[in-house]
Parts: sequence; C-alpha cells; structure tokens
Amino acid sequence: MSVTERSDSGRRTAPGCLRVYRGRADTIEADRTVSDRIVDWVADEREPAVRVWRPHRQVAFGRRDAQEDGYDRARELAEAHDFPTVEREVGGRAVAYTRSTVAFARVTPVDDIRSGLDDRYDAATADLLAALDGLGVDARDGEPPDSFCPGTHSVQAVGGGQARKLAGLAQRVHGDAAVVAGVLTVRDHDEIAAVLDPVERRASGW
Repeated sequence: MSVTERSDSGRRTAPGCLRVYRGRADTIEADRTVSDRIVDWVADEREPAVRVWRPHRQVAFGRRDAQEDGYDRARELAEAHDFPTVEREVGGRAVAYTRSTVAFARVTPVDDIRSGLDDRYDAATADLLAALDGLGVDARDGEPPDSFCPGTHSVQAVGGGQARKLAGLAQRVHGDAAVVAGVLTVRDHDEIAAVLDPVERRASGW
C-alpha cells in the first residue's frame, strides 16, 4: 500500500492547506520514515499536517518499557504471538497493531517548546471526538478503569454496559514541530488483549 498526500479539501496540496497523508509504506521501517519526513516537512514549512493509516502488525514499546528489567522477555513474548517488535518515541507502554488498528498523528509547528502542550492535546482530542461523532459513536474524553496502555489523554465510549477505551493519545515535541499521535482500536480486541496482557506484566516487572 502506498502513502498518498492530499489537502483537507480532497485535492492535491496547495500552499496554506492542511496536508493529509493516508496509507502505509511497504515495511515497518519505511512506514516510520514516512512519519519522520512529515515531521521534518512541518518543521521546515511551518504548516500543519495530519497522517492517518493502518500500521503493519507489530508491538511498539515505549521508552518506559525499554527501561524495565523485563523488557527483553516482553519482546520475546510479543514475538511468540507473531508480533514483530519495535521501539517508539511517543508514549510510555506497549501498543499492539494488527493491520486493522487505525493510527493517527497531528503534526503542528512549534515556536516555543515550553507552551501549548495542553492546547495541542485538546485540539487533537476534539478532532477525534468529532470524527467519531460523524460515525455515530457517542464518545467522550477520559480514561476508563483497567484500560490497556493506560494514559492521561484517552477517549472512551460505553459498550456492553461499561466504559471502554477507544483510543489513547501521546505527544512528543521536537525543536520546531509537535506530534500528537494516537491509536484507535477498530477490531481484533481479543487478539490485542492476548498479547498485551502478558507483555505489559513482564515489561512492568509484575
């Protein structure tokens, strides 16, 4: 699958338009390169961009995981479930992708790395809630109890009589660009839980 670049109006990008990138590259590494190049473009051109895609099957570990004593064993467990493993710059704990999982990244230029953190989270969350509302999903922000990949910036909805996490967001700031990224679990919930439960327990030293 190729990566396509379009403007927010659905036409090819013109100056002053929001760039929207869709699709994934041929490999995990090439896919990460696409994201890095988008960040570089935003930093250089001072224009925002959005990427939406379904990543390759993988478990992406966060920096907190990589610092734990059980990290190597956690990677072995993920690979035993047929999930290639990588390390990611955003977020703290492992995230599993099954090729149906939707990833999104909102990249904006930054003038002062000391300000705007909450505003960027709020804007990305509002965009996600609006998109879900357009699909008929009654979602709201907040982290439900006992969530996978727990974090302070999440979106949830009630399903089966209880609140369920739909997506989690994380942010990293480069010198001239900020990335608010997230993962939306569309299906394969049982498969994701089956790999993340033992992986998170081992990575966190439980």
